[in-house]
Amino acid sequence: MVVDQPASIGALPVAAARACGHQVAYLPDLAMRRIADLHSGNAKTDARDAYVIADAARTLPHTLRRVDTGDETLAELEVLVGFDDDLAGEATRVSNRIRGPLTQVHPALERVLGPKVHHKAVLELLSRCGGPVGLRTAANCSRSPPPTRPAWVTGSSSRSWPPWTTVTVTGTAAAETILPRLADSLREVLRQRDQVAAEVERMLGAHPLAGVLTSMPGIGVRTAARILLEVGDGTAFATPGHLAAYAGLAPVTRRSGSSIRGEHPPRGGNKNLKRAFFLAAFAALADPVSRVYYDRKRAEGKRHNAALICLARRRCDVLFAMLRDKIPYQPRPTDQAPVPA
Repeated sequence: MVVDQPASIGALPVAAARACGHQVAYLPDLAMRRIADLHSGNAKTDARDAYVIADAARTLPHTLRRVDTGDETLAELEVLVGFDDDLAGEATRVSNRIRGPLTQVHPALERVLGPKVHHKAVLELLSRCGGPVGLRTAANCSRSPPPTRPAWVTGSSSRSWPPWTTVTVTGTAAAETILPRLADSLREVLRQRDQVAAEVERMLGAHPLAGVLTSMPGIGVRTAARILLEVGDGTAFATPGHLAAYAGLAPVTRRSGSSIRGEHPPRGGNKNLKRAFFLAAFAALADPVSRVYYDRKRAEGKRHNAALICLARRRCDVLFAMLRDKIPYQPRPTDQAPVPA
């Protein structure tokens, strides 16, 4: 059986097919849309989609992806990681909503608090004081003797606070009202993310490949869970190049006569997996081996993002070998000559 949605709405037919002993695969949405353009007609119906999926399974089996065997841990991880992604998007939205009024009423204050809006102390300040008017009052209290100083500002340095403007911008009163509510909302979202992260870590620890993935520098709990969901045990990929191409990390050769030549970054691939490899490569810059490789690519003239993509591509090969052999990451001495990519 071949489906185009292995999760959510497709979870029930996949479970039923497995219960009957059938093999299950799925056709990625992007590949399905491209294959559908090869068929006549522009209608978008369930019957036509089913025909496209069946015809692709018959004539283009290489476009299919294996659906992991019924692993209860992976199924629960997928739900939790999806919820965590939603919380991350909500945290970004609320933080941008906080920085918007601050930029409007007091740009200097936004430059100080905006980059650290996720910090607990900043959220506490915004929740208790609101905007610049409330913070000005708190600053005056922090300069007063200890008996009249609020306990929650004790230990804060008023010298690092921005200078207060003498111009009152229209909307300051409204900002003083909504900023505490937004700060409380963001604090609640971050608290839920911490709870979900603890649950993901507990659930990921029960998987046999968890220790293999997290042993690699730059791969934490959330990144390991995402890679495990997208890649599984890695047996679906014959070579490291197949895994890199699936993740959108392998360069694509484009040639057309003498006008277009060379290799270009791919536009396709699994976006979630590519983002996980990219973030893991960025976090791995503190690792000496990864840093040496990154610096070498920068010395060759590559920009920051291009060098990170090269590092992610190299780490993809290492991760493939780790999953294939089921062994943790083994760091190489920094004085050993790096292998050219």
